[in-house]
Amino acid sequence: MGRLFVVNLEGKIYSCKHCRTHLALYEDIYSRTFQCRHGKAYLFNKVVNVSLGEMEERMMMTGLHTVADIFCVGCGSIVGWKYETAYEKSQKYKEGKSVLERYKVSGPDGSHYWISHEAHVGGSDADDV
Repeated sequence: MGRLFVVNLEGKIYSCKHCRTHLALYEDIYSRTFQCRHGKAYLFNKVVNVSLGEMEERMMMTGLHTVADIFCVGCGSIVGWKYETAYEKSQKYKEGKSVLERYKVSGPDGSHYWISHEAHVGGSDADDV
């Protein structure tokens, strides 16, 4: 295994809640209306300091997508997923973007998102209504 190079971001930063590795900037949020099985999730145009898992097809609330889980390079925790392919024309905007699950990251102000009892336990995807 080679040397690990970590990108340090400046500004309003979302970071891994376990090891504080920088993951994304507030200004790179594309949408805050996403949901995951544990509650809120944000769609980002750009994330850093993550590694990709294997691509797989998943049936989500908005249809079939090819996605890869993303892991923090600092501690290996799964922090969300990346959209590789969206099969529905209306979902193509997601391709190449990444979702960070709010309960797995710290917000720019150091806040944590706690899992609510009302959180959906099924699949994960955007709440596009």
